[in-house]
Amino acid sequence: MTQHLPVPNFYNANNAADWGYDPQMAEVFKAASEWKKTYGLRPSFTDRIKIHLLLIDMQRDFSHLEGTLFVGGRSGTGAIDDSKRVAEFIYRNLGFISSITTTLDTHFAFQIFFPSFWVDKNGAPATAHSVITVDDIKKGNFKPNPAVAGLICNGNYTWLLAQVRHYCEELEKAGKYTLYLWPEHCLLGSVGHSLVGVIHEARMFHAYARSAQSDSEVKGGHPLTENYSVFRPEVMTRHDGRALGVQKNTRFIKTLMENDIVVIGGQAGSHCVKSSIDDLLDEIMASDPLLAKKVYILRDCMSAVTVPDGSGGFIADFTPEMEAALQRFSDAGMNVVSSVDDIAEWPGMPVL
Repeated sequence: MTQHLPVPNFYNANNAADWGYDPQMAEVFKAASEWKKTYGLRPSFTDRIKIHLLLIDMQRDFSHLEGTLFVGGRSGTGAIDDSKRVAEFIYRNLGFISSITTTLDTHFAFQIFFPSFWVDKNGAPATAHSVITVDDIKKGNFKPNPAVAGLICNGNYTWLLAQVRHYCEELEKAGKYTLYLWPEHCLLGSVGHSLVGVIHEARMFHAYARSAQSDSEVKGGHPLTENYSVFRPEVMTRHDGRALGVQKNTRFIKTLMENDIVVIGGQAGSHCVKSSIDDLLDEIMASDPLLAKKVYILRDCMSAVTVPDGSGGFIADFTPEMEAALQRFSDAGMNVVSSVDDIAEWPGMPVL
C-alpha cells in the first residue's frame, strides 16, 4: 500500500551544505533494498498514477557556497535549503513518485554567455555580470574575442560578429532575457558540474527502491546559444536564416506529458526553472490548455539568482522575475505548491 514514508536514518540534512559530500552507491543500494522490503515498495512501472519529478540543474556550482554561481536567493542560503527540502520530499513520497529526471547544465570554455567569449572596446577581457545589448555591439562596447572565431567559424570574424548581433536581437525580440555574462559554471568534467550529494543520494535511493531508472537530460553545450530551458535553446537560427544546429527537445516533452502528474523544482527559479516551465506551458497551450493542471511547481524548492554587493545589498536580484513567473504559471492553471504539504492534499491531485 502506498504511504508517506519516514526519512531514512542515513540521511543527514547537514550534507546539503557539504560541497564534498559523496554518497557511496553500494551503501545506498543496500539501504534501498531493505527499505523496499520493509515498506512493500513496488516497481514504479506498476503505479496507477504516474508522477514524474523533474529536478532542474541541482548541481554543485549552483547549490553550494563554494560554487561559481551559487543561487543564494535573498536569504543567502537559498539553494542549500532547497536541496534539503527536495531530498526530504523524495524520501517522504518515495512510493508515490514514479520517475525522477535530473537536468545537467553542461558547458565548455568558450560560450556566448561566458566572459571568455568577449572583449571590451579596448580589447580587454569582459567581466562576469556584464550585460550586452544590441546597442553595445553596434557601438563596439563589446566584441567577440577574435580567438573564438577560429574555434567556431573557421576564423571568419565578420560572420561571428553578424551572428552575435543577430543573437542579441533575437533575445531582445523574445523579451525574456538580455545577454548576461555569467561566471564560468558547470564545466563538463568539473566538480561543480555534478549533482549535489544529497540529491544524487536521494534520486539513486528512489531508483533502487522503486526499480526506476535514474534519468538525466543534458543541456547547454552549444557555443552560440544559451540553453536555460531543458526543452529548447534560446535561439535556434543563424543570422543568414539557416538553422544553428540545435533543436527543441520534443522527445522529452512527450515523455513528461505522458505522465499523469509532473512535479518541478530546482535551480534557479529565476532562470532555468522559469524558462523550462515557460516552454512547457507553451507546448501545453498549443496542445490542450487543460493539461496545465497536471503540473505542480514546488515553490519552496527553488531560489532566485542574486548577486550580493558585499554591503548587504545586491548588484543583481532576479527575485521579482521569479515571483512574476510563478504568478503567471498559476494564472495559466498550473499548481504552485509546497513540498512539505501532504502530496495527496495538493489541489486537483487524483486519489493516490
